[in-house]
Amino acid sequence: MIGPESRCPCSSGEQFGNCCARYLSTEAPAPTAEALMRSRFSAFATANADYLLRTWHPETRPAILELDPDQQWYLLEILAVHDGGAFATAGTVTFRAHYRSATDRRQRDSFTETSSFVREAGRWFYVDALELS
Repeated sequence: MIGPESRCPCSSGEQFGNCCARYLSTEAPAPTAEALMRSRFSAFATANADYLLRTWHPETRPAILELDPDQQWYLLEILAVHDGGAFATAGTVTFRAHYRSATDRRQRDSFTETSSFVREAGRWFYVDALELS
């Protein structure tokens, strides 16, 4: 369990309570595509599947989402952001997400993805992965 004074999983350097927790625990929308990307990473780190589904665009959202309990998400690197500002309607975020095995913490891996986001009715939504490596 991550407390409000813990460092935010999204690697912003902020305390969780002043960073992604405000989006995960309330209906307050993330103001930018990058903020949504960071909060979605924090949702993976805190096993908050409800938030992930709620912020996934209805046209691409799966009916259910089962998170792997063996994956512990511990580091997010934002590599590039294109558009996705507070007044934009679309944007992309390229990131590298790092995770490790909960059963064998020495077993680590990462992946790089470029995700697309759209803003509708004042809310950002994850649409899909444009590139994955």
